[in-house]
Amino acid sequence: MTTPSGKMSALDKVIDFVHLRVHSAYSLAEGAIRTEELMELCQRYSMPAVAVTDTNNMFGAMEVSMKAVKSGVQPIIGCQLDIYTDDFDQGQSSQYSQHARSHAPIVLLVQNELGYKNLSKLVSRAYLDKDTHDPVGLSLEDFSGLSEGLICLTGGPQGPLGQMYYKNQEDGFQACFNKLQALFPERLYVELMRHGDWDQDLDTLFINLAHESNVPLVATNNCFFPREDFYEAHDALLCIAGGRYITEVERRRETTDHYFKSPREMIDLFSDVPEAAKNTLVIAKRCAYALKTVDPVLPAYETGEGRTEAQELRHQSEEGLDWRLETYVYKEEHGQEEKEAIRKQYFDRMDEELEIISTMQYDGYFLIVADF
Repeated sequence: MTTPSGKMSALDKVIDFVHLRVHSAYSLAEGAIRTEELMELCQRYSMPAVAVTDTNNMFGAMEVSMKAVKSGVQPIIGCQLDIYTDDFDQGQSSQYSQHARSHAPIVLLVQNELGYKNLSKLVSRAYLDKDTHDPVGLSLEDFSGLSEGLICLTGGPQGPLGQMYYKNQEDGFQACFNKLQALFPERLYVELMRHGDWDQDLDTLFINLAHESNVPLVATNNCFFPREDFYEAHDALLCIAGGRYITEVERRRETTDHYFKSPREMIDLFSDVPEAAKNTLVIAKRCAYALKTVDPVLPAYETGEGRTEAQELRHQSEEGLDWRLETYVYKEEHGQEEKEAIRKQYFDRMDEELEIISTMQYDGYFLIVADF
């Protein structure tokens, strides 16, 4: 909440909420929050931390880490990752037809270096270890041995538990929840969302589930755009991504609530379950990992002749240049002296280029690219 002058009110200075589900512009054709803008929003609301959870990718992890630290904001690296729900869906055929695998998102947040490495492996596996016709995603069995160092949020109404609820799959709902508990002991949170005309019955079910199972609640706002007045532009972005028209009824839509709300707005929205908002701070304190820049690490290039990489690059360059001169430059009327003069001109330039490459220690890089 801000005063008419645009200054923060006293209430907003009491921070009991941080956003744990934000889609940056790296959620391609879906998110519309630039990293710089995200940091400005955090500073405006005195928000000490923020999680970026792009859809099925971690493209922005490095940029967010660097700019967040520079802005005095604690970055929380995360990902909204789709999981296949077929194993819990009693109405789903055991033989998956093309494009028929049902999937739903959960949110994974990095606690430490091990968690970052595990999340990196999981995201890669979601693209590589699947049938070509399947959507990007993982089964929960794929998480075996890769769940340490990660906090899991259940995905809210659109997550696997919400999907089971809307399909009236009570057994699948409980089986999925039990599996998540087993994979993320003491690191699982039941996620609540309240956008537009939110489903109060499902919300109550989640709250009861959390209390009965002694699993904590957490409140999120699935942020896709920075401000409420950005809704129409974001809606147009979704239409462009899906090849649809704004006037179409049956298409993906978000609500005007899917923006980066202030802590006061979120606290008021979840005033009946204040622990859900406060637990965002608990999670932020449990996550303490930011990426740092490192020098490039290139594999050693095996020359096979006992030469150094610099010598090998020179050897290949000389052979290649002589071949190109013979093939493309020398003409029949050129005498030996003319050829030597032409060759000296090219080789002098090659020596200059190789000297620059060796000074920068990029000999191995050029050899590897040459292999490609």
